[in-house]
Amino acid sequence: MNAIETKNLTKVYKNFTAVNSLNLEVPDNTIFGMLGPNGAGKTTTIKMLTCLIQPTSGEATVGGYDIKNNPDEVRRLLGMVPQQVSLYKDLTVMENSQLCADYYGIDPNERDSRIEDLMELVDIKYAKDKLVSQLSGGQKQKASLVASLVHRPKILFLDEPTIGLDPTTKRTLWDLIRELNDNGHTIILCSHDMHEVDMLCDNVGIINTGNLVAYDTPQGLKDALLESNKKEISDTLSQISAESDVSTSTKEDVDNLSLRKMSFLLKSNDDDIINSLKHNSHVKSIEIAHNGRVNLRIDYFDDDAVNSVLDSVINSNGVIKSITTEEPSLEDVFIKSTSEVNEDDRV
Repeated sequence: MNAIETKNLTKVYKNFTAVNSLNLEVPDNTIFGMLGPNGAGKTTTIKMLTCLIQPTSGEATVGGYDIKNNPDEVRRLLGMVPQQVSLYKDLTVMENSQLCADYYGIDPNERDSRIEDLMELVDIKYAKDKLVSQLSGGQKQKASLVASLVHRPKILFLDEPTIGLDPTTKRTLWDLIRELNDNGHTIILCSHDMHEVDMLCDNVGIINTGNLVAYDTPQGLKDALLESNKKEISDTLSQISAESDVSTSTKEDVDNLSLRKMSFLLKSNDDDIINSLKHNSHVKSIEIAHNGRVNLRIDYFDDDAVNSVLDSVINSNGVIKSITTEEPSLEDVFIKSTSEVNEDDRV
């Protein structure tokens, strides 16, 4: 079953199409990353899915309920943690949570015990009697989570939940997101932190100018970018080969686009190791940095290239202290997916 399904979901403001025929499926009990540049249509999509605004056309179901015909049922299923914490600053953490619980009609006999259980879960119970205005940024996010979870929502929307947080608090919230998902919550994560999305999400959708321009697992998106790069490079090389007036240096520049960067630090850079690398057919260039680090360019699309380079080092009795390879990142996918915009869509 899908937690969220949209069919040609569209929102038009006068002559501006904010969301254009969006077809999206978010499987139940998954963490879904919704990405897109500012003004792409993410917020409008979320407002439609949370029944804050009505779509111009198309359909959507949340938890099996139609957003137009059953908005109250949809709202009961949802929790929302906005980017800007929307708690009452002149109330305490406990009072804000109690207010939310009363809004959803939680039994008064179990309300406070449920709130305190959630406070322990997110580690904010020590501040339950503090005013929200007295809390740090991370504490406010935790308090907002308690208020959003008090009615045990099936589906939770998180909008930039870790923005501005220190690394320790950020990791704590990441662990909490995973735990919530393990406990059966479907999470919709909107974030500009590509590492966060790559690490947490089962599936990712990228929205640009109101259109869904990419959808897959994080690894699937990166693999697709590799294939796209491979085709572009192949087409460019074919064109260069057909043009005799193109300089050799230009051909070499394009050739470098098909190479992967690889870098490692050896216990010692003796001549046998370096010569072995120079004679490796997968190694196209080699450079020794001033700190002794060996930087290589190797075949980008050859699955055996990395193993071959490692064999050259090991067979020459080299000892590797550290190693890195540069692969496409989710940020590369995001930039690629959002850079090709039809000028008519900007109007």
